[in-house]
Amino acid sequence: MEKDTMEQLRYPIGRFELPKKIIKEDIDAWIFVLEQLPKRLSRMVGPLTDAQLNTPYRPEGWTVRQLVHHISDSHHNSYIRFKWALTEDTPTIKAYNEKAWAELFDTRTAPIQLSMNHLSAVHAKLVYLLKGLSEEQLQRSFIHPDVNQETTVKENIARYAWHSNHHYAHIENLLKREGW
Repeated sequence: MEKDTMEQLRYPIGRFELPKKIIKEDIDAWIFVLEQLPKRLSRMVGPLTDAQLNTPYRPEGWTVRQLVHHISDSHHNSYIRFKWALTEDTPTIKAYNEKAWAELFDTRTAPIQLSMNHLSAVHAKLVYLLKGLSEEQLQRSFIHPDVNQETTVKENIARYAWHSNHHYAHIENLLKREGW
């Protein structure tokens, strides 16, 4: 497969790019993305068959089932990272091996409704939290040990809105390509 085609399959909405200046309207829009993701994703993947759920979104990529479980796992970890940043002084967060998690038995085989229920609950709590943050709280931060980079709460909101749309587009593009 051509390099450009594989890049488009891996990053259908492009790689994450943080705006140079983050304004309140950006934060509100990103929170809206997070608020809507569980419903949007449920509508898209709910009707899929087991065979469709077990189809990779790209060559050598995760299946739709793995993507749904990954989104739930990742956003669960992100929720905890937000809490750490808000309650500790620039904590170094715990990273996790997302590729290894995606290969676990439950991620490969469990009904997606388990993760859809979890994602709905985590996002309801996350959105409620984020909507109530002050500008000072939005400036709090954590350090990710894999890249030794400080990330503010508002930057992390941007990252997880992108992450939501990134994986949603993986599945959406597969459905279009397959005519499902």
